[in-house]
Amino acid sequence: MLPIVLIDELSESIIESTGTLDLASGEIREVVYKSHDLERDGLPADDPEYEFTSGMLSFKDKDIEFRVEVDVLTGKYSVTPSELLELKGRAAKLFTAPPPGAAGR
Repeated sequence: MLPIVLIDELSESIIESTGTLDLASGEIREVVYKSHDLERDGLPADDPEYEFTSGMLSFKDKDIEFRVEVDVLTGKYSVTPSELLELKGRAAKLFTAPPPGAAGR
């Protein structure tokens, strides 16, 4: 399970939240919206101005952005199997990269 940031992009605004990504299944759990009331305003993906959702994985001042799918019927966020496979490869490189400035020491 990795902590991630989610960004729901609407025509005129963005809605930011946090969650945890299960790298085994691609499911995103424990989604907590920063300044959005889910009960009052509904699921961002159900808004007529909704465009897409992306996720951000950060490690040592580096970020990996990836596509996130939203099921409007269940309200669940997830990453597709092909996107998850690519993300795992990119994350492995990110987590094993030497710290900045370590080259040439």
